[in-house]
Amino acid sequence: MGICNSTEAAPPPVAAPAPASTKGTKAKAKTSTKPASSSKGGSKTKTPKSSKNGLVEGSSTGKHFNDVYKIGKKLGEGAFSVVKEGEHRTTHKSFAIKIVTKAKLSKEDEVALKDEIDVLKDFDHKHIIRLYDVFEEPQHYYMITEKMTGGELFDRIVQKSYYNENEARDTVEILLQAIHYCHKKKVAHRDLKPENLLLTSDSDDSDIKLADFGFAKKVKGPKTLTTQCGTPGYVAAEILEGKPYDTQSDMWSIGVIVYILLGGYPPFIEQNQRTLFRKIRKGTYEFHEEYWGQVSEDAKDLIRNLLVVDPDNRYTAGDALKNKWIGADRKTLASLDLGINLAQIKKFNAKRKFKAAVSTVMAANKMQSLGLDFRKNLD
Repeated sequence: MGICNSTEAAPPPVAAPAPASTKGTKAKAKTSTKPASSSKGGSKTKTPKSSKNGLVEGSSTGKHFNDVYKIGKKLGEGAFSVVKEGEHRTTHKSFAIKIVTKAKLSKEDEVALKDEIDVLKDFDHKHIIRLYDVFEEPQHYYMITEKMTGGELFDRIVQKSYYNENEARDTVEILLQAIHYCHKKKVAHRDLKPENLLLTSDSDDSDIKLADFGFAKKVKGPKTLTTQCGTPGYVAAEILEGKPYDTQSDMWSIGVIVYILLGGYPPFIEQNQRTLFRKIRKGTYEFHEEYWGQVSEDAKDLIRNLLVVDPDNRYTAGDALKNKWIGADRKTLASLDLGINLAQIKKFNAKRKFKAAVSTVMAANKMQSLGLDFRKNLD
């Protein structure tokens, strides 16, 4: 399964510690900050740069993390990190601080972390998490991000008493806008799934953020990625086939998410992983009449063009945004009730949360996210 760490931010200029050497690397790993625009005429906030080796460069001021931030309560925990609340000592603004323990990272994990930093440092989109600063110190990396208080999108959806196609369409459009931005920046997310769609607050259902870029990778050209990573059920057919791939793998994952948002259950769902992977590689799924009879044909058309085994024939993010369903009349879509399917989403979400609660990390190495023995289930 994929490993997620969701973060997000918006701090003032923050100082990082003096650069420290990193074992197993040829260059010194450093942290840096680079201005991120604020209001007109206002100051700018700095975000991290990366060296030619992909390592984090040093901050312009060289201050230590504890000189700039005060740590608060724990917000979450992952295999390699813990996320805690942090307060800027000067502005008193609150952020989420992802604290990564170096000793727990393999060389591959550290490369993946620095890839994540390298990707996020350039991003500035209202529906994508922002990374504003990184501190590297002898035992830890500190990633300064915005504190998300709204929880997961799917948890919010299942609290609804009424659900319609317009709400589903609005969510899909936001997701497509975010991934379109990533792809224009030539970045593949590689682990799109419900857990990575977060809400900024408890009060606004539309302030959705795409999170967890732990598997994200810059794409140097068509079909140049080869690492088999992702989450079973959402991973693209070409990745399971072991073929070189690119940003188009994300579009398959979006197709799965759209299917769940509308139907209430995944298109590829099997207890046996071998059977699951076989269905994904063949693109075998269907629209069951009981749950899809009332769903508009335009919505199903979008899914049909996303869940295409051949990535060359699959919708790009730009294609998907031009789909008829995305531009459909709000009132018309609002009249299409998905109440029966909402009950299915609630069941799906409960199972998803239960699995997350009882499962352990399948692999110590983050890039083996599909499981150490997933290839045994390919035939």
